[in-house]
Amino acid sequence: MSKDKSLTTNEMEEVKREAAEQVEPAREAVEQSAEAQPDSAEDKAEAKRARARAKDSVEPAGKGVKWLVALLRLLTGGVFIFSGFVKAVDPWGGYYKFQEYFQALSLESLYGVETFAAFAVAIVELMLGVALLIGAYRRGAPIFALAMMVMMLPLTLWLMITDAVPDCGCFGDALPLSNTATFLKNVVLTVALVALLRYNRKLKCLYGPAVQWVVLALTFLLGLSIALRGYFVQPLIDFRPFPVGSTLQVTPSGTDDEDYVFIYEKNGEQHSFTIDSIPDEEDGWTFVDRRSTAQQLSPAQRAATQSISIFDEGQDVTAEVLDPNRRQLLFLFPDIAGVSIAYTFDINELNNFARVQDVDAYGITSGTRRQIDEWNDISLADYPVYMADDSELKMLARGNPAVVYIERGKVVWKRTLSSIDMKRLEDNEMTVAKLCETVSPPSSVMSKFIWSYLLAMLALLVLNRAVPVIRFFAKRGAKSENCE
Repeated sequence: MSKDKSLTTNEMEEVKREAAEQVEPAREAVEQSAEAQPDSAEDKAEAKRARARAKDSVEPAGKGVKWLVALLRLLTGGVFIFSGFVKAVDPWGGYYKFQEYFQALSLESLYGVETFAAFAVAIVELMLGVALLIGAYRRGAPIFALAMMVMMLPLTLWLMITDAVPDCGCFGDALPLSNTATFLKNVVLTVALVALLRYNRKLKCLYGPAVQWVVLALTFLLGLSIALRGYFVQPLIDFRPFPVGSTLQVTPSGTDDEDYVFIYEKNGEQHSFTIDSIPDEEDGWTFVDRRSTAQQLSPAQRAATQSISIFDEGQDVTAEVLDPNRRQLLFLFPDIAGVSIAYTFDINELNNFARVQDVDAYGITSGTRRQIDEWNDISLADYPVYMADDSELKMLARGNPAVVYIERGKVVWKRTLSSIDMKRLEDNEMTVAKLCETVSPPSSVMSKFIWSYLLAMLALLVLNRAVPVIRFFAKRGAKSENCE
């Protein structure tokens, strides 16, 4: 009986010993884990640096793979940078393009967000391109770019099939592409982004993880600065066919009346007529507008000629308005109904200023005859207002309204009306030609923006790479002191 009890006691002790042996490693692990927790600020900083090094680490790869990653970064980053840059240069172009998309997709409810969308798309593409190029956010940047392509691929496929919008506007007026070429470009770009997402971690970023957000912040400031200048003054680089210094081809339209439709209105309803079926105005019809049946030209076709056609009641008056032996001050109203009445005082002041100096002033709009009559009544305009094609006005200058000064057929300057310093009209020695001389040349402004950005990026790179080197030598010196 005692023997059985003794055996039972031994077995119980054996069980306790085995349990203790199992608990001991777990306790030691807990103690080691507690010891591993950083207590001091230095330990916490070291732990943070360790996490950053892990984030910045690269997966093993051969030279061939690394060269492939570098090529993919250059391709995808370069495309996004170019696309974002040209859009930032000309935000008005993006504004007009979004209007075309909203109209083609019957999304009139989105009218009013075009300006924000133009700025946002330009700056986001520019930031994303820089991130892809330097290898920042090696996983997040390709994923975000692919998300954009998921939206763009079906859209550009639809454009290729329907041609609802003649040009997608991917590269603005800097590099017009057909819808087919745009879709194929997006396919290649998507494939490259998929490959980059797979291999991007096999090559380090040019900048450390701690300062990558600073790179994007600098890029944001660059894009915003360029876009604001382009929106409130004029684009810093003029990709359109009428840059400052160009000569307008003052020639009649040269187009037969058969190539136009004539818009007449009766009892509040508008109807289109060909030259052979124009109604009699004695029957109550009122002429409204004359439109070319071939006005849906691609940007490349519009850029092939430096001409503009101006009409008055359906008659071509281009040669009279743009007389090469005279000087002209043109007030452009792409959307005359959307021009604020507050601008009328400045426009009338400019008109009086031009008249004193024997400069002819004209208003040109793509609006209807009724809109022109309403404008004349509201603004008390003492200058004639004529009609021109909407796309030609937007190509000539950006803004609503915009002002263009032409001297003997040559474009001398152009500005949005709001960017003109009206106080300069009070200077007795001021002339129309010198009115905008105080504004820095676009090339100079762009150079300042670009060089400031590049120098800031270089300084950030030097600082970012110098800190680890300083820390390395500091630790080495500390170890040498301890050894002594």
